[in-house]
Amino acid sequence: MLKKQVSNQTVYYHDSQNDKQALVLLHGWGQSGELMMPIYDYFKDQYRVINVDLPGFGHSEALNQTWGIYDYAAWLHAFLSALSIENPIIVAHSFGARIAIVYSNQHAVQQLVLTGAAGIKDKQSLLVKGKIATYKVLKQLVKLPGLNRYEDQLKKHFGSSDYKETTGFKRSSFVKIVNEDLSGLLKNIKASTLLVWGEHDQATPLWMGKYMEKTIPDAGLVVFEGDDHYAYFHQSQRFNLIIEVFFNALKENN
Repeated sequence: MLKKQVSNQTVYYHDSQNDKQALVLLHGWGQSGELMMPIYDYFKDQYRVINVDLPGFGHSEALNQTWGIYDYAAWLHAFLSALSIENPIIVAHSFGARIAIVYSNQHAVQQLVLTGAAGIKDKQSLLVKGKIATYKVLKQLVKLPGLNRYEDQLKKHFGSSDYKETTGFKRSSFVKIVNEDLSGLLKNIKASTLLVWGEHDQATPLWMGKYMEKTIPDAGLVVFEGDDHYAYFHQSQRFNLIIEVFFNALKENN
């Protein structure tokens, strides 16, 4: 892996280092570029593929302050500029798709592939609303004398798995990021966009993909039947073939 310091963050990344169209891979929360390697390996001779461990993940340096999604997008721009990359194709999963949505609102992007994309506020069911209300009440109760020792147990019981597995600035960044609703940015995406979703995705349900398809001006949705949030990885060969067709369609039109 290569190493670079950008905006006071040291990151590690793979770069196929050729003079072809840049293809940038952005992984999801709690992951690293490792899950994107099947994409990297498939396209590394056709494109200049960049597969980075985003700041705070994988081999890259931990965050030294709280970041929001706009901070990650600003960092991505600085990183790509340092590599002399403009107008990239971006393939992004989940949290990485949040970054791609913001980045593509601010900078030129050749094409977008968003899989299991996050960024839309979830429709809270009555069950979820009840759980949140219960948590808020209990959160106040555990601050009473003699009960504060239960505060950590409360967080463990009610927190999401991503929240539970993070600490420090990464945890505060997670809280900030999941509360940033990006749905208003979708209509501004100019790049042709392919959406790939797992039929049974529980982290970013299929309705989110359908909403994005309707809202992004030039978007199409492909659903992987019977699969989940990691459909792109479970069916990596199928995923690569589908996005290759998508990439080639633009080449033919040009």
